[in-house]
Amino acid sequence: MAALTSSPIAVMVLSQASVPIAREIVNAFPNATLYGLEHRTHGVDRAFTQFGETVRELFSQGTAIVGICAAGILIRTIAPLLNNKWQEPPVLAIAEDGSAVVPLLGGLQGVNDLARQIAAIFEVAPAITTSGDIRFRTALLSPPREYRLLNPDDAKTFLADLLAGATVKIEGDAPWLVESQLPIAPDARLTIKITEQSMTGRSDCLVYQRTPIKRLAIIGTGPGSAEWMSPQVNEVLRSATDWIGYQTYLNLVEPLRTTQRLHVFDNREELERAALALDLAAEGRSVVMVSSGDPGIYAMAAAVFEVLERDNKPEWNAIDLQVCPGISAMQAAAAQVGAPLGHDFCAISLSDILKPWETIADRISAAAQADFAIAFYNPVSKMRTWQLEKAKALLLNARSPDTPIVLARNLGRPGQQIQVKALGDLAIDDADMRTVILIGSSKTRIIDRADGGVWVYTPRRYDAQ
Repeated sequence: MAALTSSPIAVMVLSQASVPIAREIVNAFPNATLYGLEHRTHGVDRAFTQFGETVRELFSQGTAIVGICAAGILIRTIAPLLNNKWQEPPVLAIAEDGSAVVPLLGGLQGVNDLARQIAAIFEVAPAITTSGDIRFRTALLSPPREYRLLNPDDAKTFLADLLAGATVKIEGDAPWLVESQLPIAPDARLTIKITEQSMTGRSDCLVYQRTPIKRLAIIGTGPGSAEWMSPQVNEVLRSATDWIGYQTYLNLVEPLRTTQRLHVFDNREELERAALALDLAAEGRSVVMVSSGDPGIYAMAAAVFEVLERDNKPEWNAIDLQVCPGISAMQAAAAQVGAPLGHDFCAISLSDILKPWETIADRISAAAQADFAIAFYNPVSKMRTWQLEKAKALLLNARSPDTPIVLARNLGRPGQQIQVKALGDLAIDDADMRTVILIGSSKTRIIDRADGGVWVYTPRRYDAQ
């Protein structure tokens, strides 16, 4: 599947009713911008006054257009510009309620893949009508970005023969084709060649030149559940050649693995892990560094940048480095019980491996005195059993023993456990390295639920009682 995450996407809305659906799309694509009609929409990224002029300008610049509007409006708006199908960016129409995702233009620029990614957000089937794409589950005219079709003029006849029942053989390494539903046979008349050289094709032989893409993506899987993994992370994992990570984190994404090579490290070998990832990417591999949660929160993104700055190898300069966010453990824990992080909060790791305990203690005291809600990461390990008790004592200097706390273990994984109790009752045995602890502020409240459980929330207005 071709990835579009590096191309700009304009999500266009004409009314406020379309903004919620549009915002879901924008949140799934870091390179997307929400455009809204001035005086009719609010909460958008950019306002426009002339829909037609804005869409045509963006289209001419090669920006993908996602309109939360009728398909006819987009067709009539863009029609005067249609003259070269090889250069047309993706254009899609989306129903106001997300029930329909219709790719209109840009078949050679991956519009069907973009349609599938958006449709997955709303759990609907995209309205793809391209015969080859439907039957073979691949778009031969828009290969992944590390491949380039050298003889596109022969593709029309080639595809017509395939649709008429011809079979095809693959010569060279092309996982994206092997995983498709192409009618592959060793004695086929049609041939697809994968090469690193430049060569001429024929109407019965499509030639793809493989150009190494030096890419390193640092991704966050979320706490563990596949439902909490973003479409961007899912796509990056599938398109990579190499995965690097701690075994526990690699296990979380193993169901997505096809031909990817694994590089397994101990959890403490962070800088070695980062250096290997950069070296592999510099060699032309498409590498994914796998973290749980969010890669920028107590995870591998900082380690990669630390090694990048420390070693400063010239061959690393050409790497396309990308950080793909994930749901952090504190966000997932908060969502299970309500909104304990609903007001100002901070996160503190209790691990003193990379910073002295004195610094950790100072931060706990400062956060407690400032009345932040607090998320504790890495509260206890087999080698560290005293820090949590020390942290509790520091909190109780400024916080009531009745302060609500949340203990969340194995979030999104088998054996998930969520417990709400009072700060004064917190014990070392309540937590381990797979536990995140949320400490309420002085304003954090508990509401009894009908099922016997409780909701925990921190009011947005600090003067709320």
